[in-house]
Amino acid sequence: MSKRFSKIALGLMLAGLVLMFTPAAYAADDAGSGESATFLTTDGARKLGGAIGAGLVIMGGAAGIGRIGGSAVEAMARQPEAAGQISTAMIITAALIEGATLFAVVVALLAVL
Repeated sequence: MSKRFSKIALGLMLAGLVLMFTPAAYAADDAGSGESATFLTTDGARKLGGAIGAGLVIMGGAAGIGRIGGSAVEAMARQPEAAGQISTAMIITAALIEGATLFAVVVALLAVL
């Protein structure tokens, strides 16, 4: 069931990308300007790219920190006497991921400005 769902989701994403970058023939032209209207302008593509980039960075950072937390809890359950060392290493690693995530979000949002 999950393979079928992922194929449907991938197909819908590809269809959305195709529709996003094709010229909108149904859009009204400006009177006298001679420019044809498109669905996505250069400024719009820049803003869309920055927003998608920031969202992907946040999701990646959250997945990394979640994986670190899960692995640390599992390691503490297996070796309770090493819980202090594991917790310290987990917090340091999570802080490094958080710093890299924050830097990447700032870079992605600078593309919007």
